[in-house]
Amino acid sequence: MFFLSFIRVVKFSLQDLVRNIWLSIVTITILILALFSINMLLVVKNVGQAAVNVVEEKLDISLYIKADAPEDKILALKTQISDYQQVKDVVYVSKAEALESFRENNKNNPEILQALRELGKNPLTPSLIIKPNSIEIIDELINKLNKIENEIIESRNFTDHKSMLGKINSITNKVGNVGMFVSLVFIFTALLVVFNAIRIAIYTHRREITIMKLVGASNYFTYMPFLLSGIVYALIGVLVIILIFYPFLSLLQPYLEAFFLGYNINIISYFNENFIKIFGLQFLGIAAINMIASYFAVRKYAKV
Repeated sequence: MFFLSFIRVVKFSLQDLVRNIWLSIVTITILILALFSINMLLVVKNVGQAAVNVVEEKLDISLYIKADAPEDKILALKTQISDYQQVKDVVYVSKAEALESFRENNKNNPEILQALRELGKNPLTPSLIIKPNSIEIIDELINKLNKIENEIIESRNFTDHKSMLGKINSITNKVGNVGMFVSLVFIFTALLVVFNAIRIAIYTHRREITIMKLVGASNYFTYMPFLLSGIVYALIGVLVIILIFYPFLSLLQPYLEAFFLGYNINIISYFNENFIKIFGLQFLGIAAINMIASYFAVRKYAKV
């Protein structure tokens, strides 16, 4: 009996959506815009985090050593720095390795390579490349390195990676805040549209509702079709956004790969791996919002 009643409720709800097709399209469109802005926030968050990870991976501090420094003294300095708590790793780059790396980086620049050959000697100096444990302690590490007094150190290169990360985080947060505001506007609009759609549906069926109440229909059978409409709106909205958003991600992915060249940044894989979590939660959230709007519309306008 309950199953049959539920089937009738579903049928009544779907019939109402079809009868008010243009209003249903407007409602679903608003929901799609809200979902699109929410998913764009996820994209911005992940791209921003990827940019931070790239900078942190490249984060290092260079100590340039004098060209005539004995190798045993260089290795002793390397061991000293490796013992610091703030240091993750120290790599010694010899003159020969520095020259090979320079040639590789400039293999498409024949003028520089020709000038190097004409020079007739290796002009580069050895160096120690220091990897800190984390960005948070880089200032502390730089202070310790500045206090090292060793005659073999020629110069120190302390790139301000922390400032760069701060700028990336600042941009990501600002974009995220704007996106959140836009999402909230769409969600609020969706609430109003769903509320109005249910109100119009109730007005359209006011005679049917009166008759059903007179012949003893329960509140469940009278009100549930309108509440179910909110769930149907959410389901259609999520299905459509999936069909729209994946092609959008496919267009975006090549640009991300070109920008983060050499790094495995795949936004499509992120959405695939978290498909149920992302779109499942979005469906539940939108369905809950629609149910709330539907409930208040039913409570206010379906009193007979």
